[in-house]
Amino acid sequence: MPLTRLLAVPLGTALALAVPWPSGAADSGTAVVANATLSSPTVPDGQVWGGKADDWTGDTLLVSATRAGHPLKLQAVALAVTTSTPIGTRVRGVRAGASVTLTWDDNPDSCVNSGGGRPYTVSVAGPDNKPGSYTTKNATGSANWSTGRSYSFTAAEDAPAVTFTYGTPSTNPGCRPMITNVQAAQTPPRPASPGASDPCAGGGGGSPACTTSAGNKEKIENCPATDRGCLEGVAGKGEQENAGIGQQTQALDEFTHTPRDQDPNTAADALCRVSNAHTGNLRPGDTVIPPGTWWYC
Repeated sequence: MPLTRLLAVPLGTALALAVPWPSGAADSGTAVVANATLSSPTVPDGQVWGGKADDWTGDTLLVSATRAGHPLKLQAVALAVTTSTPIGTRVRGVRAGASVTLTWDDNPDSCVNSGGGRPYTVSVAGPDNKPGSYTTKNATGSANWSTGRSYSFTAAEDAPAVTFTYGTPSTNPGCRPMITNVQAAQTPPRPASPGASDPCAGGGGGSPACTTSAGNKEKIENCPATDRGCLEGVAGKGEQENAGIGQQTQALDEFTHTPRDQDPNTAADALCRVSNAHTGNLRPGDTVIPPGTWWYC
C-alpha cells in the first residue's frame, strides 16, 4: 500500500483527504531562508556598499538596490571581497532526508575588464550532494541579471547550510558577482514505515543482525513444513518465551488458590443481621415478594 499524506481542503470546514505521496514531484513545501532578499540591514541612500548581511556567514558585502539594479529593486550580496571564503546561510524548517530545491538570481555586476561571466559554485553537506557550478551572464558594464537559478539536493542534516563560493576574488568591488532573492522549497522526508526497522536497510547490510536474519530466513525456507526438528534447529525452541508463559501461569495459579481470611458464608452473616433488622417485622402479605427470597439471608 503506497504511503500517503494528508491534504487539507477547506469545504466549509477542514476536510482531510489521503492522497498518494508524490514520486519525483517538484519540491513545493515550505522552507525558510532568513534574509532571503538581502534587505537587512538596509544600505543607506546614496551609499553603494553596505556592511555584512544579517543571518549570513562568511565574507559578505551588501550591495545597495541602486547598484544591484535587480528587476525587483532588491539589495544583493557580493560573493567575495578579497578572498575565496564562501558565504552561506541555512535553510530553516528542513529535516534531514528532505528533498530541497534552492533558487536565486545572480548578476556579474558592472566590471568588464575580465570579460565573460563570473563562475561560482553552490554546495551543501552530504555524500550524495555534488557542488553545482554556475556562471553569470556576461559583464556588460551594467546589471545583467539571471533569474531563477536552481540547485536541488537531499538534506544530510536539519537546517542544512548552503554555501556560495567565487573562485577568482577581486579587489575591485565592481568585479564581484552578486546574488539575491534566495528562496527554498522542500518535500519532507517520507515517514518511517510502522513496525520493526529493517536491520539490512541503509548501510546495515554487513551488520551481524542483518547477516543472521538473512541466513536464518534462507534456512527456514529450506525446512520442510512438517519437519519440526529442522525449524527448531534454525529458529530455536522458544525457551525464553516458554519460560515467560510458565511464570505467568504459575502466578495466576497462586493467586487463584490463595487462602482467604474468612469463609464467604461467615462474612455474609454480618450483612444478614442488618438486612433482617429491616425486614424482620414484615409479614408475607406485606410485600409482593416474600422478604425471605430477597437475598442470601
